[in-house]
Amino acid sequence: MAKKDDPLTAIGDWIGSSLEYGSVKKSSSLGSSGWSSQYTYETESGKKVFAKIAFGEDVVMFKGEALGLNAMYDTNTLRIPKIYHYGALSELPGGGNRGSFIIMEHLNFGSGRASSKEFGRQLARMHAAKPSDENAAKGLFGFHVDNTIGGNPQPNGWMDNWVDFFRERRLGYQLSLSTDSKLKQMGQKLMKHLDKFFEGVEVKPCVLHGDLWSGNISSVDGQPAIFDPAVYYGHSEAEFGMSWCAGFSQDFYAGYHEVMPKAPGFEARKQIYSLYHYLNHNNLFGGSYYYQCESTLSALTRGL
Repeated sequence: MAKKDDPLTAIGDWIGSSLEYGSVKKSSSLGSSGWSSQYTYETESGKKVFAKIAFGEDVVMFKGEALGLNAMYDTNTLRIPKIYHYGALSELPGGGNRGSFIIMEHLNFGSGRASSKEFGRQLARMHAAKPSDENAAKGLFGFHVDNTIGGNPQPNGWMDNWVDFFRERRLGYQLSLSTDSKLKQMGQKLMKHLDKFFEGVEVKPCVLHGDLWSGNISSVDGQPAIFDPAVYYGHSEAEFGMSWCAGFSQDFYAGYHEVMPKAPGFEARKQIYSLYHYLNHNNLFGGSYYYQCESTLSALTRGL
C-alpha cells in the first residue's frame, strides 16, 4: 500500500494492480523538465512503464498530452507510446492532494536507426489517415481540449474554416501575447491577407503532432517514433512549422511527398507556419527570435 502522500509509490501501486505486468520491482528517475519529473517502473514481468509527475499543475496539461497521443496512436502509423492512465494525484490512494500524473508505455527510444524516407512516408500516412475524432471527421479544425506549445497555452476549440482558425487561434493568439507594437502591426497586415496564401488549396483536417522538432523525434526498433506533442487537427503543412530545428533531410521530404504531393505555394505557407513557432519562442525566450519574427513577417508582407 502506498505511503501517505507518496505519489511515486502510489503510481507504482496503480501499475501493479491495473496492468497485467505484475507488481513493480523498482522505479528509477529519468530527470525532470521545467514542470514535470519522469520515471520508469520495472515490473515483475520485465516490462517497463513510463510515468510523469507534475506538482503545482492541474491535470489539463497531461490531459492534452494523453488525448493527443491517443489521436496519433489511432492512425496506426508512426510508433506512438500507448497511454494507460492520467489524472490528478488525489485520485490515487496515497497520491497526495496536489499535482497530476500520466502513465504510458515505455518505449526504448533510439533502438535501431529509422530511415528518414520511411519517417517521411509514415508521417504523411498519419496525416492522410481518417480522423478518429468525430468533429475532425466532419471537417472541423481544432481539438476538444486546449493544450500547450512549450510553456505557452495553445487555444483550440473547433472552427469550420482553417484560415480563420489559424489566424485567430494561432497567429492572432501569439500576437496578443507580444508586447512589441511593430510585430503586432506587421502581423495584423499578414492576417488581413492570409487567405491569399491558400488560394486554390484544399485543406482537410488531419491529426498533427504540432511541435515536431528533433527533440521529439526518435526511433524504436528501427521504426520512426514521435512523442511530447501539442496535437490538434489542422492543415498537414502546418506540421513543418518547426522544421527550422527538426533537421528534415531531402530523403524525408521525398518520402513525405511521395504519399502527400506538394501543393503549389508550399514554401510560402511553410514560412507562415514557421512564424507561429517563431512568435511563440519570442514570447517565451526573446533574444534572436525577435529578428526571426521580424524578418519572416517582412518577407511575407512584402507586396501585400
